[in-house]
Amino acid sequence: MILTTDLAGIGVGPFNLSLAALLEPVRDVRALFLERREQFAWHPEQLLPGARLQTSFLKDLVTPVDPTSRHSFLSYLRARRRFYEFLNADQTAVLRAEFADYLGWVAGRLASLRFAAPVDTVRLDGDHLRLEGRAGIVETRTLVVGTGKRPHLPAWANEAAAGTCVHSSSALSTMPGLRGKRVAVVGGGQSGAELFLAIAQGLFGPAAELAWISRRATFAALDETHFVNEWFTPGFVERFHALPYLRRRALAPLQKLAGDGISSDTLRDIYGHLYERRHVVGDGHTLRLLPAREVTRLRRDGHGALLEMTSQLDGSVDRLAVDVVVLATGFTGSLPECLAGLSHRFETDPGGNPVLGLDYRLLWDAPDEVKIFLQNGGEHSHGIADPQLSLMAWRAATIVNAALGREVYDLAEQAPIVDWQTVDTQRRDRPSVFEARIRRLA
Repeated sequence: MILTTDLAGIGVGPFNLSLAALLEPVRDVRALFLERREQFAWHPEQLLPGARLQTSFLKDLVTPVDPTSRHSFLSYLRARRRFYEFLNADQTAVLRAEFADYLGWVAGRLASLRFAAPVDTVRLDGDHLRLEGRAGIVETRTLVVGTGKRPHLPAWANEAAAGTCVHSSSALSTMPGLRGKRVAVVGGGQSGAELFLAIAQGLFGPAAELAWISRRATFAALDETHFVNEWFTPGFVERFHALPYLRRRALAPLQKLAGDGISSDTLRDIYGHLYERRHVVGDGHTLRLLPAREVTRLRRDGHGALLEMTSQLDGSVDRLAVDVVVLATGFTGSLPECLAGLSHRFETDPGGNPVLGLDYRLLWDAPDEVKIFLQNGGEHSHGIADPQLSLMAWRAATIVNAALGREVYDLAEQAPIVDWQTVDTQRRDRPSVFEARIRRLA
């Protein structure tokens, strides 16, 4: 049986869930979203006790573009009969587990979602795309890919014995009992911080020793100050997208702590725990903080392993005996395997990344009426906000408008409070530091 739709989506994470929620009231569009998992789940392995969002709950699936939607977080609170208690709790950030429950609540209300429906292949057939998989054959002219990213494993982790390394993406189900073990957490971002604190507090059993290793010069806080947050606005995304490739590439590292820093609350909790262990409990020596270290090798050492690290300060080599290494090393993007047969037709930039229009449409050699959009695959083209929740509703609405060729959602904004456009175009005699960085990249 062949099912024909106006729009099909591969993957049902928050980003395609936002798209599905915004398409629901558009009655003249038949949409279908296919997900390989048996049911909706949002990073279930990372829902550690007390873990909180780093994004406002108002930046939910729909509110930024349609505050009246029945799929808003406020509608969820009312449906769960907890609106007033939520207000009285006066939370600076929402628990990640509660936001995950909200996402699942929305997923359960949308008829356009199909679970246990992996897509094996996608091919171009004349003026439409054919998706083939467990759900049968789906034909569409518009495809939105939102399959997320895969865990990043450092090359040195491949040398570890089975069971030695655990990635944060599967921490809750694959973490061994840590009682009496020597443990190292590698990664200086929010996930590393949360796992370090959870292990220090004995969530997986009392570890004999625990070290936290990071390449960064220190365990740095998330930069969420007022003007930095302007990077997470449509106005900045539009300006960033218009920059040449090398300028975008040079700017990206300067924005890192705006999206990959540690929340101040988490840092406060960690420091407070360290203080208690050092000065009250008296076993603070079992907890070590090791910033400015680059792990270069992991080799077996008796019943455990030996981590080798190069100091970023003086180039010296440290060695640390461990039994378990927890990898909070993030994720890496890639197109799903089902698009392998089409990938040679996609236009790429000098870094090998797919070229995306401002509306997130892939550029490729297909008929104009056949459109592929990519969610969470455009950090190189749209900037730091791309993998974050902050602009997911705006991006989904942008895709809705572009896919249907009409303004379903009014996305007009006032001019940004920060002027991102060039004010003085006169050439300087000497290049700026930023221009020097671009030249080195070139």
